[in-house]
Amino acid sequence: MWCIETIDSEYRKRMYVVLDLYEEDYDPKRPVICLDEKPKQLIEDKRNPIPMKYGSPEKYDYEYIRNGTANIFVAVEFKAGKRVTQVTESRTMVDFAQFMKDIIIKEYSKAEVIRLVIDNLNIHKEKSFYETFSEEEAKKILEKIEFHYTPKHASWLNAAEIEINVMDAQCTDRRIPDIKTLRKEVDAWMHRRNKNKKKINWKFTKKNADEKLSKNYVS
Repeated sequence: MWCIETIDSEYRKRMYVVLDLYEEDYDPKRPVICLDEKPKQLIEDKRNPIPMKYGSPEKYDYEYIRNGTANIFVAVEFKAGKRVTQVTESRTMVDFAQFMKDIIIKEYSKAEVIRLVIDNLNIHKEKSFYETFSEEEAKKILEKIEFHYTPKHASWLNAAEIEINVMDAQCTDRRIPDIKTLRKEVDAWMHRRNKNKKKINWKFTKKNADEKLSKNYVS
């Protein structure tokens, strides 16, 4: 789950903040949203696969055609059983800022603030919004976001990783030839999960962290 020999006070502080958020009661006015990205290589079959039939799985030829890559943004409010996805051609500051703007305007317009759990990737910064929008618009968007960064080497703390693993298992861990198809498939997966209000039962607490990691703590 983690691969780190020592855990300093800054690591513990960030870890505790995230775990405290996860332990709070659900508050639709101040939702906790976890966000991460997934790169996806677009691969087209060179020959048509043999369809699945009873007693025999679908068969693919080993030859394929590479059609570039895409990026999948995944934001999950796991206590509400809600996720928002977006497939983009790239993963830039502009892509991230626009995705967050869409989330705030289209999905969480009634929220007072979004508590955003995110890793330390260079695009996950306030600068992205100023690079994308006017100063006035950037400030307006940022007023609705409260950033909470996971510690370095602690991506396991981001519940969006769990949701991405589910997405891979149920949808994207296969050959998908182009971005249009990928968007269609990811969108259908998202709507099905949201319709069923699929949640994540997060059980790792600060108490668990101290029991398991205290031997690695340093001042």
